[in-house]
Amino acid sequence: MQKNYVLGFPRIGEKRELKKVLEKYWSKQVDFSEVKYVAQQLKKRHWNYQKKANVDFISSNDFSYYDNMLDTTILLGAIPKRFENLKDEELYFAMARGNDNCVAMEMTKWFNTNYHYIVPEISKDTTFKLNSKKVIEEYKEAKELGIKTKINLIGAITYLGLSNNLDNSDKFSHINNVVEVYKELLSQISELEDDGEIVVQFDEPLFVKDLDSKVLSLIKRVYDVLANVSSNIKVVVSTYFEHSNEASKILVNTPIWALGLDFIHGSKNIEALEFIKNSNKVLIAGVIDGRNIWKSNFEEKVELLEEISKVINKDNIIVSTSSSLLHVPFTLSYEEKLDTEIKSWLAFATEKLKELSLISKQFFGLNLTLEESSSIKRNIEENKQRKISTKIHNIKIQKELEDLKVFQRVDKFEDRIKVQREFFKYDFLTTTTIGSFPQTPQIRENRKSYKANLISKDTYEEEIKKYIDDCISFQDEIGLDVLVHGEPERNDMVEYFGEMLDGFAFTQNAWVQSYGSRCVKPPLIYGDINRENPMTVEWIKYAQSKTKKIVKGMLTGPVTILNWSFVRDDKPRSQVAQQIALAISKEVDDLQNAGIKMIQVDEAAFKEGYPLRIENIKTYEQWAVDNFKLSISPAKIDTQIHTHMCYSEFNDIIKTIEAMDADVISIETARSGNRLLKIFKEVGYKQEVGPGIYDIHSPRVPSVKEMVNQIEELLEVLPKEQLWINPDCGLKTRKWPEVKQSLKNMVEAVQIVKKTNY
Repeated sequence: MQKNYVLGFPRIGEKRELKKVLEKYWSKQVDFSEVKYVAQQLKKRHWNYQKKANVDFISSNDFSYYDNMLDTTILLGAIPKRFENLKDEELYFAMARGNDNCVAMEMTKWFNTNYHYIVPEISKDTTFKLNSKKVIEEYKEAKELGIKTKINLIGAITYLGLSNNLDNSDKFSHINNVVEVYKELLSQISELEDDGEIVVQFDEPLFVKDLDSKVLSLIKRVYDVLANVSSNIKVVVSTYFEHSNEASKILVNTPIWALGLDFIHGSKNIEALEFIKNSNKVLIAGVIDGRNIWKSNFEEKVELLEEISKVINKDNIIVSTSSSLLHVPFTLSYEEKLDTEIKSWLAFATEKLKELSLISKQFFGLNLTLEESSSIKRNIEENKQRKISTKIHNIKIQKELEDLKVFQRVDKFEDRIKVQREFFKYDFLTTTTIGSFPQTPQIRENRKSYKANLISKDTYEEEIKKYIDDCISFQDEIGLDVLVHGEPERNDMVEYFGEMLDGFAFTQNAWVQSYGSRCVKPPLIYGDINRENPMTVEWIKYAQSKTKKIVKGMLTGPVTILNWSFVRDDKPRSQVAQQIALAISKEVDDLQNAGIKMIQVDEAAFKEGYPLRIENIKTYEQWAVDNFKLSISPAKIDTQIHTHMCYSEFNDIIKTIEAMDADVISIETARSGNRLLKIFKEVGYKQEVGPGIYDIHSPRVPSVKEMVNQIEELLEVLPKEQLWINPDCGLKTRKWPEVKQSLKNMVEAVQIVKKTNY
């Protein structure tokens, strides 16, 4: 019998159907019943895709309207008190996005991916109770379609481990209460089948991190209980993104049925095979990459599985994706414009289902159809062709990097900042924004029409200039100190630059969910990277010509471009980042030579690229910092370099941030209060800081009073001369009315603070 397993499947829809209906619902164009209908159709379609691809273990409860961690918070009844008067979908989306009366829950990155989850809020007073029928209802939905699913749940230890501890109490003190809720749920699940077994997958990705003995001691305690609730439930514990050897060694001594391990991003999991063998547990072997888009090399995959089977009996092996396919695009079917050779190297979610079926058939020695045999031969040829393709190698850039002599700025920060303050003539609590302004339907349509050759270049540029004119005028009018051009020419902060660099490819429909309805379309880095011409200079120069105030040049940093792209797997990431850094350094030099002396090089994704294991962090930090410093190395003493970081816990990397040698860093802090900022004071951080004082991921407009309070709290942490005032992040996804009011309130709040205190 063929044995294969998919940890989870994308949910946004192959044409972003979920995104579109959610945004219609939020703008009151449709009722929630329409959202439910679209969701039902998507689930049905996704289950059938997997069934048609001969997947043996298909998930239910991997679907979500917004986020699975948020779903788990609802499931466990751990709802913060500020939302307690809300119900159903109003409650659900208020927790995710906030409303007029309630600030949204914090959102942060899911391990080292670009997916965001809603962070649970835990205190000593938090209570837990079974509070949702979603798990049961979704299983029944699939069953009515003739599809028996496994049930996906977030594990209790991961759930608590990733939660925010609001009062410094021990969040793991709740473990028994959470386990009791799961016991009750498992009892209900056990009744879903009269005479059959049900597989329940507990996702415990926290187990791939360096855990202390206290957390490790919970593992046996939890799974001794959960794996014994019912004889007709088979419990799987799945980990991914790294190895989980310490946890695996404990889990094999519990009554769980199977252990899911990632052999792509956690190669050290091979060390766990010996103690899995001795336990006779089933191994769910993740050998199909759930995080990248390159076609599997069938020969290498079968070879890896054969190596595993030297230790684990084949009867106890199930072939799997390394993680949920949530992190890759849906299908290649709509990629009609992609270079055919590059397309032949790719596999998205539905293509990975076919890969999974073929590799498992090969490994288990099952009969292949003529079409399947042909697919395997084609896979071998396409992988060989990729290695020798002339599209991949650029000798000129390889030589330029070999000959590189300058890798960082020559002037020290203490000298630079004196010159810069005199040059720019700003005092304190300087106001600015992070860069982007709302991408209106008109701007999107203008860009789309130009790309489709429906309008001339002149017509396209006239529309862009009009947007910039309005954007600069508005910022001048409300009294912002440092302006931005609004980025109307940019579809995305990574894609825009990639389109002007050699070595990048772009898709039409390769969308990946980032959070809620927010989707991104990452570029594909397939070859050596080169910049031939300036990418931003003309637009920034135009914006600067429209005002006497300073306009920032806006660039995306090399580490963020790397971390927000699908990166080639035939070259170390550090070398790919260096090629990008060289390209950005040329743009920095061109900008300053064009008179743009304040330049922001965003590293929004710097932290999310961090290895999950401490042993690997130093190496990553070294090349990531070195490449950022290379990207800004041409900056002269009077050129001020800004950077921006998203959703970062800075406690453990503050010295690394300091080593990046930017003059000003802006950070997201609105949802997390000042706890992220305090570390800057504790370590004596010298550079200037712009903590976000309002949350741009929520449509809510904060009042002037709220912002005054926020600024005064910031001043308790850092001196006024060190502080800039700005929103949390770029304003691209927001609407103009809320943006205008929020920024007006922000400027007014700064003026009040200055008058009151200084």
